[in-house]
Amino acid sequence: MNDGKPRDAGAAQDETRDNRSLVDNNTAQTLSSEDIEAMKREGASGDAIVEALIANSSTFGNKTVFSQEKYKLKKQKKYAPKVLLRRPSTRSICETYFKKYPARIGFMRVDTLSLLLSMANVGAYSDVLAVDMVGGLVVGAVAERLGGTGYVCSTYLGSAPSSIDIIRMYNLNSEMTSRIFQAPLSDLCSLKTSGDAPGSIQGDEPGVVPDESFQSSLEKPSDTEVSDGNAQSTTAQPIDIEAPEPATDEHLNQGDISMPDCKGSNGNSIAPKAPRAGKAPSPERMKYWGEHGFSSLIVAAPGHEVESVVADLLPLLSYSAPFAIYHQYLQPLATCMHSLQVSKMAIGLQITEPWLREYQVLPSRSHPHMQMNAFGGYILSGIRVHKPDPLGAR
Repeated sequence: MNDGKPRDAGAAQDETRDNRSLVDNNTAQTLSSEDIEAMKREGASGDAIVEALIANSSTFGNKTVFSQEKYKLKKQKKYAPKVLLRRPSTRSICETYFKKYPARIGFMRVDTLSLLLSMANVGAYSDVLAVDMVGGLVVGAVAERLGGTGYVCSTYLGSAPSSIDIIRMYNLNSEMTSRIFQAPLSDLCSLKTSGDAPGSIQGDEPGVVPDESFQSSLEKPSDTEVSDGNAQSTTAQPIDIEAPEPATDEHLNQGDISMPDCKGSNGNSIAPKAPRAGKAPSPERMKYWGEHGFSSLIVAAPGHEVESVVADLLPLLSYSAPFAIYHQYLQPLATCMHSLQVSKMAIGLQITEPWLREYQVLPSRSHPHMQMNAFGGYILSGIRVHKPDPLGAR
């Protein structure tokens, strides 16, 4: 906006300048690579090398201000890099793998991963079932969102568990890591089949292992043992032994967390090793999942047939539990969606194609990035419901 003052002639000339006359033939820079190496051996700083490159460029003065700044940033990244340490997060890990090794995470974009967590309704105190064939990215994202509450079970097909090595990059604390389990799909299906029959525990205690019910036993495990011993010696009434059983995993995890610091050879304290993520769940936890089901399901298995996998996984969910399935291609999800519609095992089925556009926001040069990924895969989402009686019971 002109305030009545005369504009600078240099600024006006720079605005009309363009790069149409510039030819990139690698002859504009007179400073050779040998000269740059000699400057490095002499101890020249990165900023000094950048200034020397600018001074020896015959076309730098003819470029626009925007091109000059872009040129400086490009040379600074090469000769004067700066490192910024940040705490790892799901977004940074996903973006790094997507840029460097996209095939390892099934070409899953960060917006696709966020939609998976949202459509599966992953929140605090959830029991999430995940089929993670993308290196552990989904399991790590779920554990990060749970924040030390709830559980995530990574199931797999066959006898060998799938790799979840990416979880190590999250730097999760012991409480979060201890709530990550791995179990074969065959074991979960067998427990669900055997758990359909009502047991002796299900009638007396409807909620056997909620986190709130055994929080007191975590804080004072010795009191629980003493009280159980006193009850056994002084009274003949039956004792409900299932209440403290779910705390088996928790007591072990608490032991990992409260382990005293070890001393090294030099006398310095060594932090205790965090529990390994992906251990087998306890029988009590497996039984609870078999009786009550999981609260949500996330499937990211691009290399497997989605239709057959989902048919085995949906019965493991509780009724009204949401699920989200990711795949690179549309057709496998369309086939799975048709199968679910025919079987009437789910409602609210929809296939979503994520879309992400990244913008550069700078003064007088805000525009979409010139190089973007136009494909983010597809997500099939829905809600598991009770399958109607085929006989049409009245």
